[in-house]
Amino acid sequence: MVVSVSVVLLLVLLAAMLMRNRALKPSHAVLCVLLGFCLASTSLAPTIQSTLTSTASLVETMRP
Repeated sequence: MVVSVSVVLLLVLLAAMLMRNRALKPSHAVLCVLLGFCLASTSLAPTIQSTLTSTASLVETMRP
């Protein structure tokens, strides 16, 4: 649960930065959110979730 909240916050932050720099319009952001909801209800959802989880664990093991 903590990983998914962190990923969501990161994506919100990136979207806000892109909107601030006028690289992402609000309509594009809404489209991305709707796409995310559609992907969550498909058979790809477990694959996406496992990829995000494994990437988060990989980043967690890295030391600067």
